[in-house]
Amino acid sequence: MTHAAPVSPVDRAGLRQRVDKALTEFLAARRTWMAGVDDALVPVAETIEAFVLGGGKRLRPAFAYWGFRGAGGVDTDQVVTALSALEFVQASALIHDDLMDRSDTRRGEPAVHRRFAARHRAAGWGGDADSFGDAAAILLGDLCLVWSDEVLHCAGLDPRTVARARPVFDEMRTEVTVGQYLDVLTQVTGDTSLERAGKVARYKSAKYTVERPLLLGAALADASADVSVAYSAYGLPLGEAFQLRDDVLGVFGDPAQTGKPAGDDLREGKRTYLVAAALETLDGAGREVLLDGLGDPALDEAGVTRLRELIETSGALGRTEQRIGALTDAALAALTTVDLDTEARQALVDLAIAATRRPA
Repeated sequence: MTHAAPVSPVDRAGLRQRVDKALTEFLAARRTWMAGVDDALVPVAETIEAFVLGGGKRLRPAFAYWGFRGAGGVDTDQVVTALSALEFVQASALIHDDLMDRSDTRRGEPAVHRRFAARHRAAGWGGDADSFGDAAAILLGDLCLVWSDEVLHCAGLDPRTVARARPVFDEMRTEVTVGQYLDVLTQVTGDTSLERAGKVARYKSAKYTVERPLLLGAALADASADVSVAYSAYGLPLGEAFQLRDDVLGVFGDPAQTGKPAGDDLREGKRTYLVAAALETLDGAGREVLLDGLGDPALDEAGVTRLRELIETSGALGRTEQRIGALTDAALAALTTVDLDTEARQALVDLAIAATRRPA
């Protein structure tokens, strides 16, 4: 149980196709409703459809589903539909994150705020195009968050089952929101500590990527306390490792794989664990060069290469890779502490490997 299986755990039990089907059906119904309100809302529906259905790894529904199955839950389409709500939480977070970071692209396509700014310019509307794009992105992100509630509640599950899951779902959405705020705050205050970088990673991404989806599945299955404890012991370190891998890709990743320009995290000035580890080690001159380049939107390819070399020679890249490995090992060890469904346990092992060994 230490190697990735040929079939991704996201695709086992037809999971990806079932999640996509649930999302497609929900979005089609929402499009019809919005068109009935005003034709001007059709582009809103189309943009969210393209964003939600056009990409995404479906990792969060996968963690929730196999967490549900691991706790003895019986597979139904209603459960899969309920868990697809996580994709709307993810869409909301990404749309807002791209706006806050002033990112131009997401998954190789224009970010939502850029898409609506371009629509404004093409139509020759009054006012500032970028302000319109920003407002649209805020509202579309909010709409996705509203829809996450609707999907969970209207999936067809017994109300008592939904009530068990509700506290986990609410806590998760609160955590990712305050994590986003801490990320923004960290960039403007210039906090370069490893402690703050770890906390931002934990709340902005780690908890809502792995731990909370697992606990959501456990709640739906009415799991024992022992299972929930084991899921947290697996999910927290794995979620942090997942975010650290994202941080590495944000600096060293191939744009063809990441869908974002090379070095975008450096231009955005993200105070990640990778950057914090480099700043902790670099001498005065190297530290000054890294700090000067961080957050510079005009940083060119040569500047990105220079900062990459500083991070690598400081030992921060190797240190981050070692931490990813240690966190993943800790997560896998937690799965051995509780009795789980055999197929689900293997799926969670494979998910851990897939989440932390993504190609650059």
